Amino acid sequence: MEKVVAVIMVGGPTKGTRFRPLSFNTPKPLFPLAGQPMVHHPISACKRIPNLAQIFLIGFYEDREFALYVSSISNELKVPVRYLKEDKPHGSAGGLYYFRDMIMEDSPSHIFLLNCDVCCNFPLTDMLEAHKRSGGMGTMLVIKVSAESAHEFGELVADPITKELLHYTEKPETFVSDLINCGVYIFTPDIFTAIHDVFTHREDRANIRQMSSFEALQSATRAFPVDFVRLDQDILSPLAGKKQLYTYETTDFWEQIKTPGMSLKCSALYLAQFKMTSPHLLASGDGIKNASIIGDVFIHPSAKVHPTAKIGPNVSISANVRVGAGVRLISCIILDDVEIKENAVVINSIIGWKSSLGKWSRVQGSGDYNEKLGITILGEAGMVEDEVVVINSIVLPNKTLNVSVQEEIIL
Repeated sequence: MEKVVAVIMVGGPTKGTRFRPLSFNTPKPLFPLAGQPMVHHPISACKRIPNLAQIFLIGFYEDREFALYVSSISNELKVPVRYLKEDKPHGSAGGLYYFRDMIMEDSPSHIFLLNCDVCCNFPLTDMLEAHKRSGGMGTMLVIKVSAESAHEFGELVADPITKELLHYTEKPETFVSDLINCGVYIFTPDIFTAIHDVFTHREDRANIRQMSSFEALQSATRAFPVDFVRLDQDILSPLAGKKQLYTYETTDFWEQIKTPGMSLKCSALYLAQFKMTSPHLLASGDGIKNASIIGDVFIHPSAKVHPTAKIGPNVSISANVRVGAGVRLISCIILDDVEIKENAVVINSIIGWKSSLGKWSRVQGSGDYNEKLGITILGEAGMVEDEVVVINSIVLPNKTLNVSVQEEIIL
């Protein structure tokens, strides 16, 4: 019976700088969206692939940061999940190649490759079927976006009938296509040969080139290390139009989670998806015995929410949170051990671990997920005193606010 493995790229601490201050105390892949760690959503999608043998997480966080999560998710899903730590960044394709022996130990016929900071419905089983029909080395998930935003991603041209990838360019300066790369792939093991060919080509060029020591120094500073291989520029672009790569278009939701604002938007997308995939995770309540629930809401079983509170839509409440009487929560992520006192209001905001909001306080963002100050973020152990209003601001950890602020970064 053929076997399939999945590889999820989780990056490393140098990558999550735009995710600060939330990435100060938890690796970005473990930040909760819709009550589940970010990486949990692609892992759950992989679990639905037929004949799945293993899931690998590849990154350069320390092993200890993922040990607990990897152990618990392996037990929960009954699928081996392993974290593989790179000694240094090798690039999206180079990281895959670096661990090729472990990835191939079950002799899989197909390898899924996903990026952790992608939010979508991950139609992996449909992709696998389309990939088998095409007979190519790889198939990539693609989606149509507005012509104005396409340049932010890898743009591509595909054959409208065969779906073959004909042309690929990463973040072009001029418009190529409104079809973009979603960062979700499936490959046959031939991908390792393609990556090895890049290594060989680079080494050959380095050996052939006879240069003065000054030219060699200049070249070395510009060039990537031999073992750093990018999937997009080094593999996809050269192989486009050679009947090796194909596309599978999704018409469902897709976002990239680069900033805290986008994490709030993606939490809403995943909560909405729970209606179909995991309705048991969504809270319900009528305001009598339980709080009034509007729309899609996740409440951790250990959280204590007063029956007079009104929650939703798009709210995720983590472990050991205490929500007082008359509290109103709309479009927000409330992290572990937060206390929200009576009649406080939270809208378009993320409230950090162990924070406290006073009575009649208000923490609010405009809800523009793409703007730096479009949502309000309270770092870990932040304290907002009674009747203080915080609008469109970022507050670093361990700060106490006793006066109202608007559009400020509190260092």
